[in-house]
Amino acid sequence: DFRKAVTNGGMAQFQEVIRQELENSMKQDLERLQATASKDEAEITRKDFEGFMKLFHRFLQEKGPSVDWGKIQRPPEDSIQPYEKIKSKGLPDNVASVLNKLVVVKLNGGLGTSMGCKGPKSLISVRNENTFLDLTVQQIEHLNKTYNTDVPLVLMNSFNTDEDTNKILQKYTHCRVKIHTFNQSRYPRINKESLLPIAKDMSKMGDNAETWYPPGHGDIYGSFYNSGLLDKLIAEGKEYIFVSNIDNLGATVDLYILNHLMSQPNGKRCEFVMEVTDKTRADVKGGTLTQYGGKLRLLEIAQVPKAHVDEFKSVSKFKIFNTNNLWISLAAIKRLQEQNAMDMEIIVNPKTLNGGLNVIQLETAVGAAIKSFDNALGINVPRSRFLPVKTTSDLLLVMSNLYSLNAGSLTMSEKREFPTVPLTKLGSSFTKVQDFLMRFESIPDMLELDHLTVSGDVTFGKNVCLKGTVIIIANHGDRIDIPAGAVLENKIVSGNLRILDH
Repeated sequence: DFRKAVTNGGMAQFQEVIRQELENSMKQDLERLQATASKDEAEITRKDFEGFMKLFHRFLQEKGPSVDWGKIQRPPEDSIQPYEKIKSKGLPDNVASVLNKLVVVKLNGGLGTSMGCKGPKSLISVRNENTFLDLTVQQIEHLNKTYNTDVPLVLMNSFNTDEDTNKILQKYTHCRVKIHTFNQSRYPRINKESLLPIAKDMSKMGDNAETWYPPGHGDIYGSFYNSGLLDKLIAEGKEYIFVSNIDNLGATVDLYILNHLMSQPNGKRCEFVMEVTDKTRADVKGGTLTQYGGKLRLLEIAQVPKAHVDEFKSVSKFKIFNTNNLWISLAAIKRLQEQNAMDMEIIVNPKTLNGGLNVIQLETAVGAAIKSFDNALGINVPRSRFLPVKTTSDLLLVMSNLYSLNAGSLTMSEKREFPTVPLTKLGSSFTKVQDFLMRFESIPDMLELDHLTVSGDVTFGKNVCLKGTVIIIANHGDRIDIPAGAVLENKIVSGNLRILDH
């Protein structure tokens, strides 16, 4: 076949033959794996593998970068609206009527491994013993009680988080929130060299645990549709989902955005809203909205040709980034799924497994589908709607007196004089939540803090107050104990400081 292809039609035909061979080999491998699935898993596995084959087929077809840099334009003025303009429309007389058409969806597929925790990240305590999940449930329960509504919570779990999450859901049975869950797909990691699955069978145990992955949050559309939950919610009269990462504590239901969506004429309704916010130097890698081929399009750093990466990171050219707070029409998701018209760029995510084997994961991002929806819109929201907790440095901020907690929502303290949070960098001794908590007898007063850097073996006593720029560096072998009640203002502390007797 190869020789024939080369002699008859040159390189293009040769590549097509190789693609066909790879696809056939992949199909055979997936059939072999499918045969090891239990009866309960057989149908789910079949649907997962169908989705994976579509992605794999596209991956083999694509040549070079998915964007032509010369065609990227700034979005038209009216395609990204300022939040103040949306807010100025006010609220309807009957808030309940719009709220009852909403479903809150939280992306709950991630583990807490980057913060040294086992199990779902959503079960890490972030404030007053409340976990991410607790705060989410409290927010929605507060809405339902205040407006006498029935806004449900939907969790998109992964095979990594499903079991532990469902165990914990028992504790919310008496809350005024209906909670549904569905699972992301489970896709096979593939060998970087052979481009074939490395899994031996369908089990998720032992050595085989590393052979599977959840394929990014862009999988929400297919798995939500396949679960039957999408149709169920449409039948109940629900019209929009508000999707966000469960670790973004700023992603609360915004009644003004919801009212804007609901108050548009039916034929012209916006099917997709992406909340964006102004970039700071800390956000230069965040995806941004551009105009491309007459449509709004999410541009991620991974899609940018190397020669243009600095331009992409420029705060002056690309001023906003995607918060991953999205408002999406349920009917539109159903239509696009049934027409097989959901178009998302493939993210190729390389990984090295514990044994040193190089694999790749094919993923998609939920926001990338914006170009498939009608009348899509960006809304430039205040920074307060983007409060992700990815590290213990972020955790320190949300546990501190910078924020007050009310009905599951964190709001910045009125005593803070500037609207931005301090730039905080905690060293590797603080990476794991357990170590982080042991190093603070109580969380310091940070109301007047601008910048904090801590490195090395450092502990904080009770009631420490940090102001201005504070840098604390314990060199290797040294230890610094900040005494109880200390006030550090524009201070650099280094060397060895142990408070043993006081």
